[in-house]
Amino acid sequence: MSGVVAAKSGMMRAWSFARVGPVDDGGLRLVERPIPEPGPGQVRIRVSVCGVCRTDLHLVEGDLAPHVAGTVPGHEVVGYVDRLGPGCERVERGDRVGAAWLARSCGRCRFCASGRENLCLEPLFTGWDVDGGFAEFMVADERFVYHLPEAFDDESVAPLLCAGIIGYRALRRAAVPEGGRLGLYGFGASAHLVAQLALSEGARVHVVTRSSDDQRFALELGAASACGNDEAPPEPLDAAILFAPAGELVPDALAALDRGGTLAIAGIHVSEIPPLDYDRLLFNERDLRSVTANTRADGRALLAAAARAGLRVATTPYRFDEVDRALSDLAHGRFRGAAVVRVSSD
Repeated sequence: MSGVVAAKSGMMRAWSFARVGPVDDGGLRLVERPIPEPGPGQVRIRVSVCGVCRTDLHLVEGDLAPHVAGTVPGHEVVGYVDRLGPGCERVERGDRVGAAWLARSCGRCRFCASGRENLCLEPLFTGWDVDGGFAEFMVADERFVYHLPEAFDDESVAPLLCAGIIGYRALRRAAVPEGGRLGLYGFGASAHLVAQLALSEGARVHVVTRSSDDQRFALELGAASACGNDEAPPEPLDAAILFAPAGELVPDALAALDRGGTLAIAGIHVSEIPPLDYDRLLFNERDLRSVTANTRADGRALLAAAARAGLRVATTPYRFDEVDRALSDLAHGRFRGAAVVRVSSD
């Protein structure tokens, strides 16, 4: 069913949570639902493509507890404004826009008031609290959608809306000094983008990942070295980012830091972290930081930086009826870069 046919029928196809559990057990179901109508300040988006994020996998498998029963996941959404709700001023019908993880912040709490809306006390997240982009249509708060750079087509720009934005925030949290040495632990959708951004800013990048294919890819993109999880980078690091949701790698990443180095953990979920030896891993002003969601300013900065740097976005396309397979392939590491679901057949 194309978006045009769906609009005429008043119904659309969408992937919805049936239950949580291992991704290969069929917890997501392709269903038919009424096409949503935008409320005040909302836009309706006819979805073109939606990237597949590891957070979607965490939601499907229950690593993150469901907030709303039957939610439609997907938060790297690229599409075209189909209808405007009352009071919309920022976008027009036909605009190409992106919807990302942060669906809304309260705008009232002390964190929002100080420009830290990623720490909002009453946030809503796309695909967790409100329906996301694994559907032919979705609605979004117009204040939280992005106009997208023309330098990227729909498929290439989708991963930037979470893998890119969160990676960008993690890179800033890692506080890489000018010309510094950066280690990346894990080399999937986010890390392959961050590597290119860091290189464009003059950093020397070292990659640690269990996949030999990803090691080769990292070297193709300009990394100074790439090794397995049982190895260490060839020189002390000024900063590191942990992208793999593997808490057991935290001690290794901290051990690879030079004095004064910073490790940023980029994921929303990470497995249990082993006890840390203070003298060996944290003394000499080594910092351990988390990364929480993003601000809209992060999103705008990342999209501009990605266009300037001419990022090469590695994508693997899937049909709309293959969302469950895309998530399974992500879980088992069967593709390079980012998976992107082609939703619209127009």
